[in-house]
Amino acid sequence: MLRHSSNNAALPAQRNSGLSALQPLDTTPLKRPTSPLFIWLTLILVWLLSLLPWRLWQPSPDLLLLVIALWCLNEPQRVTMLTAFVFGLFMDVHDAALLGGQALTFTLVAYGATVLHRRLQRFNSIVQAIHMLPIFVLAQAVTQVVYTWLAGEWSGWQWLWSSLFTVALWPLADFLLLMPQRRLDDADAGSV
Repeated sequence: MLRHSSNNAALPAQRNSGLSALQPLDTTPLKRPTSPLFIWLTLILVWLLSLLPWRLWQPSPDLLLLVIALWCLNEPQRVTMLTAFVFGLFMDVHDAALLGGQALTFTLVAYGATVLHRRLQRFNSIVQAIHMLPIFVLAQAVTQVVYTWLAGEWSGWQWLWSSLFTVALWPLADFLLLMPQRRLDDADAGSV
């Protein structure tokens, strides 16, 4: 009789070792989608900032490209490649440059961010920036090759600095733009 009760005591331990004992890898609550109004306000604000003359310095970071890539990565249903293309055309018209040059760059970066969307959601902003660096560089390289082909001369490697500075700002943009989406009760849960 005594053995029988010891076997019953071992049964709950065996039951916990089955499928019911499995815990999810990520127990954080699902994040809330960002407000479309907030997304479009940030895009328009950064577009207006991009109209300022500081962009004439070739190694300057492309803030509009950065924000479009960030929203394509975090909200791909709301900011699409069409959005990137339209804002690229706006920048081409403003710069009086070859129509479609910036649009090509913006669209390629938006495509890269959309393709890597699921993979990069699992990483922090620094790892995301490392993954986005080749996308920014390749998109700029394609545009530079097109400009070189049409102009007949190579414009140099200064454009590479723009991609590097843009990627360096990725963690800051990620923190600032996703801050309203973070839940207030996350801080409260840590204090209890």
